[in-house]
Amino acid sequence: MTRLNLYITLIFLSFSTITLSGRNHPDSLLSVDGPYLFHLDGGGIRIVTTDSSQQIDTTMYQSMPENLTLHITDHEGNNGFDVTLHDIARPDWKYEKPEKLFIMSDPHGRMDCFLSVLKGNGIIDNDLNWNFGNGHLVIIGDVADRGDDVTQIYWLIYKLEYEADCAGGKVHFLIGNHETLLLMDDLRYTNAKYKTLAKRTGHKYPYFWSVDTELGRWLCTRNTIELIGNDLFVHAGLSTDMVKRNLSIPFVNEMVSKGLFLSKKERQHRAELIYFLFRSNGPVWYRGLVLDEEKYFPATNDDLDTILKFYRADRIFVGHTIFDEISTFYNGKVIAVNVDNPENMAKGTSRAILIQTDTLSIVGDNGVRLLSTRLGTQGN
Repeated sequence: MTRLNLYITLIFLSFSTITLSGRNHPDSLLSVDGPYLFHLDGGGIRIVTTDSSQQIDTTMYQSMPENLTLHITDHEGNNGFDVTLHDIARPDWKYEKPEKLFIMSDPHGRMDCFLSVLKGNGIIDNDLNWNFGNGHLVIIGDVADRGDDVTQIYWLIYKLEYEADCAGGKVHFLIGNHETLLLMDDLRYTNAKYKTLAKRTGHKYPYFWSVDTELGRWLCTRNTIELIGNDLFVHAGLSTDMVKRNLSIPFVNEMVSKGLFLSKKERQHRAELIYFLFRSNGPVWYRGLVLDEEKYFPATNDDLDTILKFYRADRIFVGHTIFDEISTFYNGKVIAVNVDNPENMAKGTSRAILIQTDTLSIVGDNGVRLLSTRLGTQGN
């Protein structure tokens, strides 16, 4: 046995020993998960997965295999798809208005809800491949926490991003507050299976999303705010503090990325601006565009007009705050996309927005249009 093979065997056995010691216990919470792909010094990689028998497996490569393909399924071993790695770079922050724009928010680890609305509206096909041509898909944050398929949904978005680019389309994934919580090791809302993975491997859970991992590298280059045509997209909302600080969209995107992997204390000590961006009046938490309680520092009509003028936008699309149905505020200038996705999927009520040319449609699953509105001409 070579030294490398011996090393791989020892690593594999260490993970298996950790897992097998508790895999038959009734409180074992692991299910199919991963892969978590780590880039190692010297060009090698390590891939960690959890299989259907709750065993944690690891595979080591001394160098990156040519045409490496990752096979991924949901937590029950279904809905499989293959991913190949692609170059990672920060997306543009400003885009021209596309012919078709599909907008959804807050999947929160629920692969069933995520696939249902994408398949039902023709964004992906039954094999989970991009099917939207030159259209754009916007996901306004919060894949992390709550559900069983957080890792798998990130990989699917990663895959669709590349396929959309090849087809002349675009996938936009924006950072939400739950991404920021996960990466700072605030696991209040994290599914127990991920805490179990961390415990059994002897690591804190954010270790599996560090900048040494493929998905960690990808996440730390995603934007927080984007402008598509004259529509602005941000997870929670924009307060007047953003304007008072003269914060441009590309600058905010860069600064949020710099603070993603820092703890609350580290963010506070690193820079006052970074600390602000991750607090209640920052773009991933601010609810004052959709809630009018005083504690949320609600924006007035004049405040909103100031914000829209500063960012040269006509409307703002947000997620974050859950409503029974997709809702509008300020005479349609703010559109809240986040709903209780499992409940609305079951009821057949609103799940996403489709904009085609000058028509905005609120849609459910299975391509059902629940409400359509003609819009004025938009563009840059």
